[in-house]
Amino acid sequence: MQLEVRSETWPIRGSFDISRGSKTQARVVVARLRDGDVAGRGECVPYARFDETVDAVCRQIQALASDFAAGLDRAGLQTRLPPGAARNALDCALWDLEAKRTGKRAWQLAGSDRLLPSISAYTLTLDSPAGMRANAARHAHLPLLKLKLAGPHDLERVKAVREGAPGARLIVDANEGWSAHDYTRLAPQLAELGVEAIEQPLPAGDDAALADLERPVPVCADESCHDRASLPALAGKYDMVNIKTDKAGGLTEALALKREAQAQGFEIMVGCMLATSLAMAPALIVAQGAALVDLDGPLLLERDRDYGLSYDHGLIGEPNARLWG
Repeated sequence: MQLEVRSETWPIRGSFDISRGSKTQARVVVARLRDGDVAGRGECVPYARFDETVDAVCRQIQALASDFAAGLDRAGLQTRLPPGAARNALDCALWDLEAKRTGKRAWQLAGSDRLLPSISAYTLTLDSPAGMRANAARHAHLPLLKLKLAGPHDLERVKAVREGAPGARLIVDANEGWSAHDYTRLAPQLAELGVEAIEQPLPAGDDAALADLERPVPVCADESCHDRASLPALAGKYDMVNIKTDKAGGLTEALALKREAQAQGFEIMVGCMLATSLAMAPALIVAQGAALVDLDGPLLLERDRDYGLSYDHGLIGEPNARLWG
């Protein structure tokens, strides 16, 4: 197999603001594996929160060119790279390549006859309460909204969104921006406002307090959950895990993480980084039967790839085989 890797920049519609900062473009890395006349692609997003950079991820991927030329397969890849963006791009490229070789869709290779449509959340980025209310009103027709929060004025933000979109289901994401005091103060009031889940309220590695706090709203581990090795540390602190192919290091581990997390009693959320439909398509397989799905990355960009996913009032359709899988 021949390996190619490139980085790409995709402009964001407006800006994407969370508790850790703001950005106006999404930088992704695409790996392409060619075997004769057949090629498979995978996309990843290097994440500075986990000490990843675009250049470093490109080098990680390119370093395996000779391994793929010698026949490295998906099983072997799992031990050649750690969980993270580089392995995700390569793993998803291998799934895509196998689908195109065999003429089967990727979900069939994963053991499912059909890929059912999934309802995705739409993210309202961090803003003033008034700004988030206006954004919620613009998207009040969507069934599920996800709010980025940051600490001060968060209750006002959620109340404002509830006013702007009274019929929408709500989930909130603090992106590690709360203290235990913030959580204790806010969680009961968020329950009264109908919030269905709180993502990563406390910093990863400093979330032990959650084991001793009441959880009137299910709490979801995001930055605290990467792959199956993360699960033992989450017991008693979280009710749900957010599975992302970039964190898990590909579709292969994401599916294994889903099975193991469910066996241990965790509910499943499937999330994404800010990326194109090429990165969302593999996650749709993980999203089957998940309690919550947040795969809205392409909706937040100025434009998407050719043959991108279709979104109809939050409902994501089956990916075109010319896109992936």
